Amino acid sequence: MQELLYKFDTVTQELCRLLQPLDEAELNRAPFKDSWTAGQVGDHLYRSYEVSAILNGNVEPTQRPADQKLREVENLFLDFTVKMESPREILPSKSPIDKDSLLSSLQRRIAEQRDVILHKDLSMTCLDYAIPGYGPFTRWEWIGFNIVHTQRHLHQLGNVIGALKNQSSQ
Repeated sequence: MQELLYKFDTVTQELCRLLQPLDEAELNRAPFKDSWTAGQVGDHLYRSYEVSAILNGNVEPTQRPADQKLREVENLFLDFTVKMESPREILPSKSPIDKDSLLSSLQRRIAEQRDVILHKDLSMTCLDYAIPGYGPFTRWEWIGFNIVHTQRHLHQLGNVIGALKNQSSQ
């Protein structure tokens, strides 16, 4: 559990660290065609972090290792050569993103998940939603999923911010 908490804290702190120094214009500027803005990346992660309702919802004892599905998720999500389409439910807003609202909303949802890590039985299987193709996740796997999902988008965010910095220095 300590390793999971450490990984969760590391990726979520990095997310906030990358978004914090951007001004509103940078947050909402797409650096290249068909790219999400940095704000949209943050908004997408905010929407995906709504998993707290699932983590605190209906659960049952798990009849397998609590982290069994994580390796497959990690292999897929951390392969940056694979192009993925976001589920419609967590597509980011097309409207400009307010930085202060985004950061405070992200921090609230991060705190909700952190509370689950610290106070809930992570081995329990969550019953209220299953990712197609994977079946029900344990709380451990949901948190692990959010870690690798965030890592994937940190990579994307680094590219977006790098491109913005290159454009501004030219």
